Amino acid sequence: MTPPVDYLMDDPREARRLAGKVDAKAWVARYFTPHLRASRRVLDVGCGPGALAAAAGLAHHGIEVTGIDLSADRFAASDGNLPPNVRIQAGDARALPFEDGSFDFVYCRFLLEYLSARQRAVEEMVRVCRPGGRVLLQDLDGQFLWHYPEDEDLCGTLEELFAGIKGNGFDPFVGRKLFHIAKVAGLADLLVAAESYHLYAGRIDDRNLQFWETKLDIAMPIAAKLLGSGEAAQSLKSRFLEYLLRDDSLTYSVIFTVIGNKR
Repeated sequence: MTPPVDYLMDDPREARRLAGKVDAKAWVARYFTPHLRASRRVLDVGCGPGALAAAAGLAHHGIEVTGIDLSADRFAASDGNLPPNVRIQAGDARALPFEDGSFDFVYCRFLLEYLSARQRAVEEMVRVCRPGGRVLLQDLDGQFLWHYPEDEDLCGTLEELFAGIKGNGFDPFVGRKLFHIAKVAGLADLLVAAESYHLYAGRIDDRNLQFWETKLDIAMPIAAKLLGSGEAAQSLKSRFLEYLLRDDSLTYSVIFTVIGNKR
């Protein structure tokens, strides 16, 4: 039986990778602060090591930020280096351990692509948000999958891999589904934005190459299971990285942001 991909997020390397990739201060200024309004109680769902929660707390001393993550190992990566108005605790996004209406603003970034029962998770976020509060969802669409010129062999192997893991929780096209998920969860006045995210035109830079190498290393056990052998998984990793290193290739994905109000 193929393991659920939720476990991919349990690897401490994934927490460090995600924290290293994001410019937390810039993210807070662009996506968090404009939608904060009069909020005081904030919830970061799937906070990992707390990079965004910490940046939000530092930028807004009058708010209280709670971060929640399924794995204590992930938020242990913060090393307790959090501002006094930020705290992190363990918990499942699909069954949030908070009373109804506990928060003014709830946000979730790069969790739903990995999470099974993502509709239930968003409904939980809406439940713990107070009436009149806001919920922000942000995730990717097309990760790993959109390239030109097309390498038919590589694309075929990737499609085989994703066909196997899609039924076990991972959805590479969750970004485009956020609007519908938010609508079904009962959010109103929805704002939707789509922007390019992974955009490598020509040879990938060394920093992002390292991030991709780590991501692929974390995925090796499930790739070996689905592709039939460790050798097949390593071959996929090598071919994917070689493609990113070409000077004539373009790779991209899209990031969707959906923001709504709780009635």
